[in-house]
Amino acid sequence: MDKESVIEQVELFAEPILAELGLELVDIEYQQHGAEWLLRLYVDKDGGVNLDNCAEFSRELSAILDIEEIPACAYRLEISSPGLDRIIKKDADFARFSGQVVRAKTLNALDPDGRGYKRKSFVGELVGLEDGKVVINQQDQPPGRVELVRAELDKVNLEPQF
Repeated sequence: MDKESVIEQVELFAEPILAELGLELVDIEYQQHGAEWLLRLYVDKDGGVNLDNCAEFSRELSAILDIEEIPACAYRLEISSPGLDRIIKKDADFARFSGQVVRAKTLNALDPDGRGYKRKSFVGELVGLEDGKVVINQQDQPPGRVELVRAELDKVNLEPQF
């Protein structure tokens, strides 16, 4: 079973448990670290998750994954909060976090305003998702509205403000 299939299967088994516990799935990572495979799920809820939330979800999910033998190899399961720099991935996240400062990283260097200045990182206030593009009012140089094609993005994260 390939990585994407494992992630899809884990998500199917995780969703009912998350709903029962009042938690939200933010992201799933399944990757090899040396000889070990790591399955990491990021979960959240209004007001944030705590260690007890993560532990309870981990126990329930682990039992089901062991029975179903997903993944089929030895792995380490980690349950974590998304942190202050939470990834923004789902359509609903783009609406929910509109007005907050984000950092968008593209897969390839772009010159969105045609000034000959290519870069991969854009920081600014998230406007939202419009026609498959992530719209940001840039705070960095040059300031102004930038529209980034979602399919060309590596990731979008909240940018913690202190």
